[in-house]
Amino acid sequence: MLTHEPDGIARCGWVTSAPDYLRYHDSEWGRRVRGERELFERLMLEAFQSGLSWLTILRKREAFRAAFRDFDPDTVAGFGDADVARLMGDAAIVRNRRKIDATLTNARAVVRLRDAVGLERLIEEHAPVEHSRPGAPEEVVGFSSESTALSKALKRHGFAHVGPTTCYSLFQACGFVNDHAVGCAAGDEIAGE
Repeated sequence: MLTHEPDGIARCGWVTSAPDYLRYHDSEWGRRVRGERELFERLMLEAFQSGLSWLTILRKREAFRAAFRDFDPDTVAGFGDADVARLMGDAAIVRNRRKIDATLTNARAVVRLRDAVGLERLIEEHAPVEHSRPGAPEEVVGFSSESTALSKALKRHGFAHVGPTTCYSLFQACGFVNDHAVGCAAGDEIAGE
């Protein structure tokens, strides 16, 4: 469940020695993310990751930020056909038409959601109240009742390509749950242990 390479620090077993992964795991994954733009970006990156390696998305993150204008919901909500063509031609990002269309749809949903509850509050309302860190590989889950409920709520508000697994990955990445393995140094730090 843990790995100790290359520097002897206990980390989650999924972490490879790739510097991008090490930095992401140690300084970002599982730490609380706040703000509409920041959560919209993370939600969309998780959606783009679907079916791919997270390392692929992580290495393309700056290109995604440039292509989607730093994931500003108002800007992306205004994207049209010319922007979709530009994005489909951008080899620096994942060129999946369904995921690109979903990003535009979701930006428009984020803007509309402001009048109701707001993206951050909607996510917070569905985040698990109690959660135990995994101690063994079989304890790691891909979705939960809370992520299923968040997925349904987002879809009711017009979001697309936000299934229960994507929503659970968002909970993990943005610190709504601490899924660092028991004994992982970063997870211990987040938990205040």
